Amino acid sequence: MTDKNTIDEAATELGAQTDGASAEIKAVLTDPTPESLGLTLPDDPDEAQLILLRELAEAREEAGDLLGNLQRVAAEFDNHRKRTERDQVENVQRASQRVIESLLPALDSLDAALEIEATTETETRMLEGMRGTQILILDTLARDGFAPIEAVGAPFDPALHEAISVNPGEGDQIVDKEVRKGYVMRGRVIRPSLVIVGHA
Repeated sequence: MTDKNTIDEAATELGAQTDGASAEIKAVLTDPTPESLGLTLPDDPDEAQLILLRELAEAREEAGDLLGNLQRVAAEFDNHRKRTERDQVENVQRASQRVIESLLPALDSLDAALEIEATTETETRMLEGMRGTQILILDTLARDGFAPIEAVGAPFDPALHEAISVNPGEGDQIVDKEVRKGYVMRGRVIRPSLVIVGHA
C-alpha cells in the first residue's frame, strides 16, 4: 500500500520533471532549431529525418510514461483521500456510539422512574419534568441515528429482541411485554430489547 509520503514524493518528482519539460518546450517553440533540441543533424535529409523521427518516438514514449506515472499517482492519492475520509467518519461514529452506550444505564433509570405512578401533584410535576428530559435526550440522540426498538405488540424478532421468558400458547410469537428497552443506531442494534414473548 502506498502511503501519503510516497505519493507526495512521486508527485513532487513528476512536477519537477514536468516543469523541466515545459521549459524545454518553450525553448523549442521560441527557437525551433536542432540545436534547441540538443541535436546535431547530418546534412543528408533522409538521415536527418530518421533521427528526428527516432527522437519524436522516444519523446512520445517518455511523455506516455510520465502521463502514466502521473495518472497512477493521482489515482493512488484519490484512493488515499477517500480511505482517510472514510476512516475519519467511522472513527467519529464509533466514538459517538461509545458515548451513547455509556448513557444507556441513565436512560434505563429514567424509564424505571417514569413507571412510578404519581400520587401527589408534586410527584406529577416531577414526572412531567423527567418525561420532558427523556424526550429531549432521545431527540438529541436521534440526530446521530439513535432510536428505540419497537417491541410490545411487534412480532418477535431474535435480531431485535432477547426473550427472557415465553408464555405457553400457539400461533405467531409476539412481544407481550418489554422488560428493558433496546436501541438501534444507524440501523444497527446496539442493545436488543429484553422481552416476554407471547402468541398472537
